[in-house]
Amino acid sequence: MPTAVLTDRERAAVQAYLRLLQTVRAAFDGPPDGRRPPVVPPSALAEAERALAAAGLAGNEEAFFRLLHTWCPEPAPR
Repeated sequence: MPTAVLTDRERAAVQAYLRLLQTVRAAFDGPPDGRRPPVVPPSALAEAERALAAAGLAGNEEAFFRLLHTWCPEPAPR
């Protein structure tokens, strides 16, 4: 349960990151295919990058992950 009050932009950045994380997990959780590596859609990464930039967190991973941990202290369920 969230314990910090986030700005709309910070919340958008956290949500975009969590969507990106779910997309990456889905790509790697599929059946192994030796013909090609798992693919993460570029749009998922671009959304997260835009959201981080809008929140003023681009290039400041330490602050972002501190914010993420404050808002969502438990690891996302698989």
